[in-house]
Amino acid sequence: MVTKKPRIVIIGAGMAGLTAASKLYTATSFKDLFELCVVEGGSRIGGRINTSEFGGDRIEMGATWIHGNGGSPIYQIARESHALESEQPWECMDTCPDEPTTIAEGGFQLTPSIVEPVATLFKNLMDYAQGKSIQDRAGSDYSNLSAKALKIPASNGGQGKLSVGSFLRQGLNSYWVCKKDQGELQGYGKWSRRMLEEGVFAIHENIQRTYTSAGDLLSLDYSAESEYRMFPGEEITIAKGYMSVIESLASVLPPGLVQLGRKVTRIEWQPEEHESSDKEKVHGARPVKLHFCDGSNMLADHVIVTVSLGVLKAGIGEDSGLFSPPLPSFKSEAISRLGYGLVNKLFLQVEGDDFNKFPFLQMVFHRPDSEFRYKKIPWWMRRTATLWPIYSNSRVLLSWFAGKEALELESLQDEQIIDGVSTTISSFLSQPHKQVNSNSRELRNGNMNSMKNCHESEVKVTKILKSKWGTDPLFLGSYSYVAVGSSGDDFDTMAEPLPKHDNAVSPSLQILFAGEATHRTHYSTTHGAYLSGLREANRLLHHYHCVEVKV
Repeated sequence: MVTKKPRIVIIGAGMAGLTAASKLYTATSFKDLFELCVVEGGSRIGGRINTSEFGGDRIEMGATWIHGNGGSPIYQIARESHALESEQPWECMDTCPDEPTTIAEGGFQLTPSIVEPVATLFKNLMDYAQGKSIQDRAGSDYSNLSAKALKIPASNGGQGKLSVGSFLRQGLNSYWVCKKDQGELQGYGKWSRRMLEEGVFAIHENIQRTYTSAGDLLSLDYSAESEYRMFPGEEITIAKGYMSVIESLASVLPPGLVQLGRKVTRIEWQPEEHESSDKEKVHGARPVKLHFCDGSNMLADHVIVTVSLGVLKAGIGEDSGLFSPPLPSFKSEAISRLGYGLVNKLFLQVEGDDFNKFPFLQMVFHRPDSEFRYKKIPWWMRRTATLWPIYSNSRVLLSWFAGKEALELESLQDEQIIDGVSTTISSFLSQPHKQVNSNSRELRNGNMNSMKNCHESEVKVTKILKSKWGTDPLFLGSYSYVAVGSSGDDFDTMAEPLPKHDNAVSPSLQILFAGEATHRTHYSTTHGAYLSGLREANRLLHHYHCVEVKV
């Protein structure tokens, strides 16, 4: 009787799944010892990595940045595959300016004297929350204010849990308490100095929302911020596209190993309390059975699940039944507690004589409930922080959306989006821009210089392209974060295999978990997904004594 080779099936052909497959397939003697396949529910590989083109430029619909080129495995792959240089222009090829143009709703340009102290405050607060040393970046009297702010416990709705959002707002309030009175602004419509400062602070809050995917920073856990890690060095984009990294990983796999269009609808497994039937004992059936959307099925000894946390959240719902029997409570509770948000990108193609003068724009909006807001600006634009060319002189602009605004964006028709963005641009750029200067003598004299509008020729939005990660059933969102009520321990729980150890009635390591939401310190990143894929591949290799590794 020929002994069956153990069969390993990886669900998902994104960064984690392809990393695991590549590691397993290239391991010494692996081909003689195991069967391996990757099943992908979609029509392409890459998962939340999806390089595309728009307006003649290379863009990223999903993952965009290499977060630190010092020690990053993603940077290493990109460099070795010669993907860091390209003749075709690409997104953020010249990064972004250190000092973008900051304009308040109504067309009032803010000088650094207004913007920089608030930006420094926000940066110091976040550095403090993340356990970093605080630097006096702007020579501001308020550079150490974050330490003062921490004397006030950051609470979340009286629940006794700390949130990043409440901590940041307490820091802003402390800033106002400690700041010397510099007088009120004159001649700027309904904008007061305090309103402008709050608007600048909101820019950085909204950028932080896109960094973390937390739709509301009040839901982002404060204590876990210090656990998050980044690689040192520069943050860069990949000239030939993030898909070049995916293609490099997939290039070692033989044709047919990755099966597209194979969406898994149910995973049957044998938990520790499972009692094998006589049929299973006689035929030596593999312990895991995968059911697919086309009605077919597949048996496996080990399954590495790399689907998103959003899919897992949906999969543990009462009406889903993705896992049969359901996952143990310690696993499902961790899935429920962790945060998983939505971030979408909106690309806009523009035309006009002055398109190449479009600024790297930071937008200061009135509060959504303000009576002074320009009511024609749609609500879904009001928590968007920036709008700028994807590189200098590009005809393609980019804006980021998070939370409910990102979800609303997915439901809108292109014409509605073009109209809403055009209205917003008009409010910020189609009027004379007054320089907001905090010099007290100029304030007293009302000597405000008008800046000639460099956008007298209308910049017209002609075409858009948006990502739609929230409503895509294969992802149901973007990436994970530590929500209030969860902790880094939940990421460790996410990474635990089922069952963890062999027992008399149920073999171990039937279901393994990989993906960014299973890495305690590098969650939400492509390198976190990569490292998790290595971890689970090594776990199986170690289990079969193929290599001696740490897992």
